[in-house]
Amino acid sequence: MADAKAITVDGKAAPRGRFPHVKVVGDLVFVSGTSSRRPDDTIEGAAADELGATALDIRVQTRAVIENMRAVLEAAGAGLSDLVQATAYLVSMNDFAGYNDVWAEYFDQNGPTRTTVAVHQLPHPHLLIEIQAIARVEGATNPKEDS
Repeated sequence: MADAKAITVDGKAAPRGRFPHVKVVGDLVFVSGTSSRRPDDTIEGAAADELGATALDIRVQTRAVIENMRAVLEAAGAGLSDLVQATAYLVSMNDFAGYNDVWAEYFDQNGPTRTTVAVHQLPHPHLLIEIQAIARVEGATNPKEDS
């Protein structure tokens, strides 16, 4: 695809596979599934005590996912306000209310369209949520530039 640009963002958790954080095609910015992983592969909103008992926080993880998405969008010349569609994957619909509350801190009814689905699991047992999205922005990072 000659008019597409794949971007992997320095300082963010590396993708767990051969794909970019974001791909720009014309005015469209496609954000790969984004989690609350930090660059060192620890997970925001996940803690384990000395006996291995875990405490997972959907609100903290949702906020971290959205902030990670903000960073990868910025690398493509876009922002959260440019999002037009998002799909969220929750491991448990019992977390829907907490996720929805945090979403409302960032977006209102004029924000992106959204679909939320429950999935059996995500790539790490401490991940509760992952979001992929599409943004539209005129003048997104020039796809002909090298990454």
